[in-house]
Formats: sequence, structure tokens, C-alpha cells
Amino acid sequence: MWEPTNTPEADRVRKLHQLLERGLAPYPNRVQRTHSTAEARSAFEAEENENRETPEPVEVTVCGRIVRQNLKGKVYFAHIEDGDGRIQLFVRIDNVGDDTFAMIKNELDLGDFIQAGGTMMRTRTGEVSVMVHDLILLSKALSPLPIIKEQTTGDGEVKRFGAFSDVEERYRQRYADLAVNAESRHIFRQRARTVSALRSFLDNEGFLEVETPILQPIYGGAAARPFITHHNQLHQDLYLRISFELYLKRLLVGMYDAVYEIGRDFRNEGVSYKHNPEFTQLEFYKAYTDYFGIMNLTERMLAYAAQQVTGSTTIVFGEHTLDLTPPWQRITLRDAIRQYSGIDYIDYPEADALHRVMQEAGVETPKGATWGRLVDTLLGTVVEPRLIQPAFILEYPRDISPFAKTVPGDETHVERFEIFVGGMEMGNAFTELNDPVDQEARFIEMERLYSDEDDEATPIDEDYLHAMRYGMPPCGGCGIGVDRVVMLLTNRSTIREILLFPHLRER
Repeated sequence: MWEPTNTPEADRVRKLHQLLERGLAPYPNRVQRTHSTAEARSAFEAEENENRETPEPVEVTVCGRIVRQNLKGKVYFAHIEDGDGRIQLFVRIDNVGDDTFAMIKNELDLGDFIQAGGTMMRTRTGEVSVMVHDLILLSKALSPLPIIKEQTTGDGEVKRFGAFSDVEERYRQRYADLAVNAESRHIFRQRARTVSALRSFLDNEGFLEVETPILQPIYGGAAARPFITHHNQLHQDLYLRISFELYLKRLLVGMYDAVYEIGRDFRNEGVSYKHNPEFTQLEFYKAYTDYFGIMNLTERMLAYAAQQVTGSTTIVFGEHTLDLTPPWQRITLRDAIRQYSGIDYIDYPEADALHRVMQEAGVETPKGATWGRLVDTLLGTVVEPRLIQPAFILEYPRDISPFAKTVPGDETHVERFEIFVGGMEMGNAFTELNDPVDQEARFIEMERLYSDEDDEATPIDEDYLHAMRYGMPPCGGCGIGVDRVVMLLTNRSTIREILLFPHLRER
């Protein structure tokens, strides 16, 4: 049974008992709300504009959390907030009666939810307020919210800050962070607008939104370590998906020309400023196109999302101003690595030789890495942090790209691109391999190159090969990290800021 752990909580529990002793319900079943705070304000201002000399009374019942309060004798001022905004309540003892005013005086605290009915008005200072004639408690808050400080700017805007001294505690108690931090609430509204914009764009392009299994008998479609679970009745190990790719491409076999999914992927990997074990991914696949067509679509989609969410295709990210207007820079992986590191990896076709030259250049290399992994390491350590303006990096090593078609005339590279913006990799795309014989050979090759313990291991998916043998149309596809897009469009430097409940270590 919960017990108060400090004096403020104990004081609020005492007030709870006082309410019960007086026969007042601290958590009533019914609520009567006629207007949100924003609707109440708009209705009053509309009436003022319509009838400037003799406006008609505007009666409202509003609900919200008490965020400021001030008791002066027989007058009580409070600001309440709901999901739409805040509004001031103006309460006189003569209007609400002795019993209600006694509750206000003796039992109400910051953080409590209340319902207030009354007539809209302006105070002497011109603030739109509710002249309250009835007030009830909706929910008694037993724990005080984190202390916040408020500062009113010159234009009257109230800035709120200082709610948490420990940033990590904001993530652990996101509910409290949202309750006191309007900026946090704004971030997650922007996140919702980002997802809505991506969905709207693809819908308008003729894509069909679908859902594919989260629990999969064979994981695949990406180079990542999966989470494993077990189905007791079927006595079957299952994997939380690391990608939607192989299921979405099955649907192209089934005669859908363009499909997409926005959902959760799960990867049993490290946590960083841009990684979380579960994350939101967008993947889309389109028949009768290639990775050049997917490039064009992707840059238009992300520019559209930026316009819808921020009002512009020019955005600020950290200390940089980024222009997402198409067309974006296109550069081969070989040229990018040569430009930023001075190493032409084609001159070192064996892993041992490339490993040596990378060490000589001061680049840390993974132990036992294949040639392709070493090239990818050069990209991640030397090139990626410098790709600030949006860019497509093209043509990747074949041995780390098992689902992409080979570049014509070059067996070493495949038609693959990755998207980089703001020094972050945002997505990955291919001209999709649709030759089932070649695909099976790639699976076997990946098994030979990478051990079962390696994150690059790609298990052979016989059912996917079976689907391909029925005939898969030529196609292109792309996967984009939605969380990173949100980071970009909300100017946040860590993924924890744009996940409602990020994964954290135990205390």
C-alpha cells in the first residue's frame, strides 16, 4: 500500500481525508465540460468582435489542471491548463458560496484537476478569464509535480523551465515532464504531425499501407541482432522483427504495385543518442522502379514532411541551417570516402590490406571485419559526421548488401544508397534483387562470411525464396528511421527527447 514519502505528500493525503470527511468526492465519476480552454477563449473573442459595444454573455464550463493559484482574502485567482492551452479563473466567495470557497482555501493544490463553470470576461488588466459561479474538484493530486519556474516575456508569453534538475529523470517520469513542460508536449505533437505527413505523402503517391508480422519465425531484412521470444503452445522460438522488408516484398509478388508500413522494429543492440532498442521505421517498396526512382521519391517526401511540420523546407538543426529542397547531392561511396579520408578502398581489395591502411590513418577497425565491413566503418567514422546538408551516398559493397542488385559491370558494388542529413544516417534503399537464384546464393554467401554471433548474419528465409520463385517485379525500396526524421524536424540532438518512453538502464 502506497504511503507518502515526504511532507508535501503527507499534507496532500491529509487534505484528501478532509474532503472525504466533508462528504466531497475527490475523484467523481462524471465531468461536464462545454469548452476547452482554447474554445472558451475563441468563443468570447468572437462575441467581442461581433458585438463590440454590448457583447452577449458567453457561458462555459472548462476543466484542467491548476498550474498557478493565488488566494487574496475572499478572491481566488487560478490558471488551469488542458491539452489546448491555459485560462485564468476569477473566483469570488459571493459567487461560489462558503463551502466551495472553503475547499479552495483548505484543500486545493497545484496539480489538482478542477471543473469551473462561469461567464467569460476580461479582468482590469485585459486578461481573458472565467468569472466562476461553480467549481468542483475532479482529481486530487497526491504527489506534487516537479517544481517549475515561470517567466513572462515582453509579449506576455509565459515561459516555463527548471522542472527537472536531472535530465534523465525527465525521461523516467515522462508523464510529469509533459504535465509541466509545454515544450515537451509540443515536440510530441510535432512527432505526430511528422508521421501524418509521411503517411499522407505516400497515400497520395498511390501506396497502400499494410501491416506485417511483428513476431517472425525467421528474422531478416537488415543486419542486426534480434530479440528472441518463445510461443509456449506451439513450442516455437520467434523473433521480434528487425525489419519489414522481406514481408513487404512478398506483397509485390502478390500484385500490389506499391506498399508501405510505419511501425516498430526491435534490435538487440546498443543504446546511443540515435539508437533505441525499439524504434519507429517507415519502409516502402514500389514495383517498376529502381534506386534512382526511390531517390527522387524520398527527397520529395522528406521535403514535404518538413514543409508540413515546420512550414518550410529550410530547417535549423543544431548550429546548422539545412535546405531539404530537392534535388539533393548524390555522390558515390568511393568518392565520398576518398574525399574525406584520402583512402581509395578500391586500391586495397583484400581486408587485411584495407585494415592496415585504415590503422595507419588512425581509424579504429572492428576485429575480424570483412572488406565490406571495413568500408562501412570508413563511412561511419570519417564521412557520416561531415554530411550535414542532405545527401545520397551511392554504390555499396556487395558483401554487406545481400538484397540489392549488382551495379552493371561492377561485381564489387550494388545499387544501394543511404540518406544522410545533419551528420546522421536517416535511411537505406536498394534497387531490389528480384532474381531468386542470385538471392539464394547471396544468403549462402552471407552465411559463409559471417558467423552466427555476428550482427551481419542473415539467415536463409526459404519462404521468401519460395515467394520470389513465383516472380517478383523489378522494384526499389527504402527504409527510413522515423525517430531520426523527428529529431531533425524538432531540432533535437538525442533520440530520447523524441521518444515518449525511451529505454533506460535500471536505476
